[in-house]
Amino acid sequence: MTKTTTSAPVLGIRALNRATLDRQLLLRRSGLSAKAAVGHLLGLQAQNVKPPDHALAARLDGFTPEALSRLMAAREVVRIVTMRSTIHTHTAEDCLTLRPLVQPARDRELTNFRKGLDGVDLDRLAVLARELVEAEPRTMKQLREALLAEWPDADPQSLAIAARCKLPLVQVTPRGLWGSSGQVALTTAEHWLGRPAEPVPAPDATVLRYLAAFGPASVKDMQTWAGLTRLREAFERLRPQLLTFRDENGVELFDLPDAPRPAEDTPAPPRLLPEFDNLLLSHADRTRVVPKEYWGRSWQGNQAYCTLLVDGFLAGVWRLTADALVVEPFGRLTRAQREDVTAEGERMLGTLHPGTPYDIRFGTVVGK
Repeated sequence: MTKTTTSAPVLGIRALNRATLDRQLLLRRSGLSAKAAVGHLLGLQAQNVKPPDHALAARLDGFTPEALSRLMAAREVVRIVTMRSTIHTHTAEDCLTLRPLVQPARDRELTNFRKGLDGVDLDRLAVLARELVEAEPRTMKQLREALLAEWPDADPQSLAIAARCKLPLVQVTPRGLWGSSGQVALTTAEHWLGRPAEPVPAPDATVLRYLAAFGPASVKDMQTWAGLTRLREAFERLRPQLLTFRDENGVELFDLPDAPRPAEDTPAPPRLLPEFDNLLLSHADRTRVVPKEYWGRSWQGNQAYCTLLVDGFLAGVWRLTADALVVEPFGRLTRAQREDVTAEGERMLGTLHPGTPYDIRFGTVVGK
């Protein structure tokens, strides 16, 4: 990890926390539209259907889940595998630019499936898979079966994953619409959006956007967010127009000159975030949001929990049962903090489940 000279200003954990929260629209709710927020945040984690709505409910003033559903139905936002090989909700514009940018990571992912793809011509697979999903949206099962007819000795799951890696496959609606159901059916981004993907861009513009949404940050931080390597050259090209800082460990951090860096004692209201919110996943050093003593406590095995922020830091998890919002703090909350968390819970429920009666309960702390 590159270290700065000792002359660079030091940003402590709380200063980094408040700067990142501000850019993540979590210090105060923003008046941005849902589409503008999805663009500013460079996409929302969407491994499951509901997290994008929970993410925006925590960040936007006046948000309704119908607003995001309308965008998805109008094909202005889409669900697609991009950063870290995970599904994100992106604007159509970002879908067509960010996916080509992270394509090298998808190509690397394919090496994990070499054995199951022995004898498979990947270029031929990409052509055939494109023909299949552009003729009509296909489920992964349908895609596996169709590709297996061409390569009967290959591993079926590896064939479908290869198609997902080689092609920008989006999940078509009604999948992702609030209050609707639908299995995952796929077609290409170009076919769904009616326009071609952009040429593979230089990462420089995305570096600037990443800093606007997640900075101040190191090269390794952005590489963690994108699932890419070798971004140092882009940061070096941009260095003349960026500010540099260092964290308490001496790691060099880059930032935009005009980006907000609030005082470390700026109030940070409680927030109820979805599982896998990008706030918790987009830095190599997550201590700016996740205290060391709570590392690993927002998931168990393959199960990720929805997370609670108190004073800007991970402080517990939460879940919605049939009749209650259950909050499980990791440590003791003061009376004032419990009242603020309750008020935030009421606001979230009113936004996403208006007219549905729910209790708000403080449950058993999740064990280590």
